[in-house]
Amino acid sequence: MRVLIGLIDLPLSWRVKRRMSPHLHADKITGDSLRLQIISVMLMKPSQPARRPRADAQRNRERILEIAKLAFTKSGVNISLDDVAKQAGIGAGTLYRHFPTRDALLEAVYSTEVEKLAAAERKFAETTPPIEALRAWMLLFVDYIETKQIIAPALNTVVGCPSKVFEASGALIKEAIHALVSRAVESGDIRRDLDPLDLLRALIGVSNVASGPDWPQSAKRLVEILIIGSRPIA
Repeated sequence: MRVLIGLIDLPLSWRVKRRMSPHLHADKITGDSLRLQIISVMLMKPSQPARRPRADAQRNRERILEIAKLAFTKSGVNISLDDVAKQAGIGAGTLYRHFPTRDALLEAVYSTEVEKLAAAERKFAETTPPIEALRAWMLLFVDYIETKQIIAPALNTVVGCPSKVFEASGALIKEAIHALVSRAVESGDIRRDLDPLDLLRALIGVSNVASGPDWPQSAKRLVEILIIGSRPIA
């Protein structure tokens, strides 16, 4: 006969062996004491730290996001997610493990583009002269606008999601452009009376009024005009 105690299956004979055999030492481990010792060890075992995503899983996620961005921009947000997985060179199951729904994938693509802008501002600040950093970042901002035009309408259908997503992204973008312009002002490349948000409004305006698909090229040409127009007046 065996006794199941918690998660430990012990022979009942262990519990009574000491009583039945006078030849056993007094310190012989019984079933009860063994159970208590094992449980104590289990309770004392330190908790394991949360595992970081495996490198291949992280690469798959980044690959999915990049392919999804291109697919959404080219074919619209209603493209089959199975097609996205195929283009990314992964199985559909892998895609759905990372992004269970289309809405989750859309939000992740949008948030990733904003995070890229924030990361680019930090990178340019460390590696590029202020005026060149501002120019390069504004060109990236045009790409961001293009992605947002495709994804934002779909995000607006997600209950409880868009306002929080857009609010967080807006804060990051404003912080980035203010930092870029501040450095360019301090270096003497940009006028002190320039409102950093005016630069973004001008680029967004081009995307709103343009009727053709080539508006990003027009917006990128506008970047140089805005830079020249923001120079200090001699």
